[in-house]
Amino acid sequence: MTPWLILTATLPTTPSGLRVRIWRTLKATHCATLREGVYILPAAVPSAQDFWAMDAAIRDAGAESHLLEFQARDAVQEAGFRALFDRSALYADFAQSLQHARRAFQTATEAQVRKLLRALDQQLQDVLAADYFPDTSLEAAKAGLQALRQETERQLSPGEPAAGSRAIAQLAIADYQGKTWATRTRPGVDRLASAWLVQRFVDQSPRFLWLQDTSACPPSALGYDFDGAVFSHVGDRVTYEVLVESFGLGADPAIRRLGALVHAIDMGGVAADEVPGIETLVRGLRAQHADDEVLRQAAAVLFDTLYAALRQP
Repeated sequence: MTPWLILTATLPTTPSGLRVRIWRTLKATHCATLREGVYILPAAVPSAQDFWAMDAAIRDAGAESHLLEFQARDAVQEAGFRALFDRSALYADFAQSLQHARRAFQTATEAQVRKLLRALDQQLQDVLAADYFPDTSLEAAKAGLQALRQETERQLSPGEPAAGSRAIAQLAIADYQGKTWATRTRPGVDRLASAWLVQRFVDQSPRFLWLQDTSACPPSALGYDFDGAVFSHVGDRVTYEVLVESFGLGADPAIRRLGALVHAIDMGGVAADEVPGIETLVRGLRAQHADDEVLRQAAAVLFDTLYAALRQP
């Protein structure tokens, strides 16, 4: 059975600062209320440490607090405790947000679409943080967001590749020198970052080819980031991440961190603070440079700068 924590607290009416601080912390733990002043939380969740901290803070302030760790007496009581953490309303709200976003996307600009997708990502992460007993609702929510993202990507970036399920082979960098690397025209963040990674860490003298029609990719070229390409999405990895793993570059923390940023922009998920800024800069470079090769060169300066920043402690 689930180990549980119960926190009982009797707070003084003054000073009010302690009451406000405890109330805010309780809300952040996503605990349930058994009755006024009695709160319950699964003992193994990350926010359980906040229960221990609140117990100490309340007693240090001279107020009364007790923290108990226990298990339910039987399956019926266990089910009753778990029912207190039913998050179906949160999932219903998220499903409604998906519907609203799908309607809004019909008239939204690309910048507005990206902003809405980030908001949906954050909403789903908030639901996940509160859902201590996830069931099929979580997978349905993830699938709904992914389906919406794929729909918008097909509109914003025609030719976006579908994820494959093959194993990622380990390749020798020495065998990939002086190659032609081909991808779709008007590259976005994943293709631009992939080109930067190739030139910076893989191929010392690459040539890049921009394809209006990927079916016309020369047999001698190494295609990337399109269906049927040598390097493209695999599972939940974007092309940049596949290249990192293929050429054994993941030992560099800055390369991995940059990959997480590219992933968040291209596929969604947990977004770091830098994501909106990088996304805006890439969008600005695309608007500034109509020539794809010039765009790639300009973006390489951006990624050099990001890489240097991410290498800092």
